[in-house]
Amino acid sequence: MERETFSKYSWIDFVFSVIGVFTFLADWGSDVWVATEFYCRGHFFWFGVLIGLMVLSSVVVQMFSWFWLTYDRELPGFSAQTGAETVLFGDRMKLSFLLHVLQLGFLCRHISAIRQGFKVWWRKEEGSEYAVYLTHDLSLLRLIETFCESAPQLTLMIYVMLRTNKARTVQFVSVAASTTSIAWMVVDYHRSLRSFLIHKDKQGWGSSLIYFLWNLLLIAPRVAALALFSSALPGYIAAHFLMLWSVFVVWAWQQRTDFMDSVGGEWLYRATVGLIWYFSWFNVAEGRTRGRSLIYHSFMTTDGVILLVTWWCYRDLVQTEAYALALLIALPLSYLLGLLLKTLYYCCFHPKLLRPPAREPGLPDDLPDSEVSFKDFSIQDGAPSSRLANKRMACHATNFYTEQRVLRNPHDTN
Repeated sequence: MERETFSKYSWIDFVFSVIGVFTFLADWGSDVWVATEFYCRGHFFWFGVLIGLMVLSSVVVQMFSWFWLTYDRELPGFSAQTGAETVLFGDRMKLSFLLHVLQLGFLCRHISAIRQGFKVWWRKEEGSEYAVYLTHDLSLLRLIETFCESAPQLTLMIYVMLRTNKARTVQFVSVAASTTSIAWMVVDYHRSLRSFLIHKDKQGWGSSLIYFLWNLLLIAPRVAALALFSSALPGYIAAHFLMLWSVFVVWAWQQRTDFMDSVGGEWLYRATVGLIWYFSWFNVAEGRTRGRSLIYHSFMTTDGVILLVTWWCYRDLVQTEAYALALLIALPLSYLLGLLLKTLYYCCFHPKLLRPPAREPGLPDDLPDSEVSFKDFSIQDGAPSSRLANKRMACHATNFYTEQRVLRNPHDTN
């Protein structure tokens, strides 16, 4: 029995694609403006750190985009079935590679999504499935960019405020907006994820609000603790990051992730996951993950306490007198409140609790969001040959639902 594996592309999707381009350009423009301010005021170290974060984020995103482009080109009949000739410059892979080297691949993906979306929504042409496919890839790339650039930059901004002991109202507003943006990007990713998986209930606005709040209350104290530690011992934050990042990469490797289709791509993925875990929890492997989530939050709570205690012991007593005690109390309480809201979300506000699903026999039960892995983002549950069939996602579906029946492509002989 044939079932829909994609949601229909709507005008809202098109609007968000257009907004995504302007947001991308505005983000880069604001980064260049801040970097210029640092340079003109003689803060060359901060200027170098900011430029380094911008370059690192861009390179990582371009590498993911290029890997996915090469993977998709190898899918049998991909161009004929999806209109994939609209991606970047079609089969002119050398030109596409050059665009990625010039750090323009991500922008071109945005433009491709707008072009495909315009053809589907305005001209009523076929290709709705592929337009949705493009928007979900972009959402995932934006999430990677958020944790590779926005979260480290936010830490740098707070650090600068603490070191200079100067903060204008616009800086407070900027910090609050950046923190909110990071938390919302996590929510946007999960909303897209749930809307793409046909066996999962859609996440309503009430659930999204609670989801946003607990992510905000977990990410904000983490970033603040890192900035406070950096302000007291600036020479040790790099060692702290490298130590934790190495542990996280090894942990991702031990979980036998298989998101990418190549060895090099898989290690890039694990390295990126390690960076994301430095700021926030993210599931990467199949199976029930409550145990892994508990280990992670216990580890991060311990690390956060160590960061705060170290800052308290080595802080400038005169410069931090006005806010030190308040932060020492508020940050742990905020993190604890975030954990409580996360528990409340899964107990009372999870979509499967608010709207019991009606499913066809044989479909897997809806799983908590914390048990949906990074790779489930574009899962195609064995669509007919006339539909998109992403082999790396289908493979992960088989691994993810090890005890459930997963519909496979009847033409797949692997």
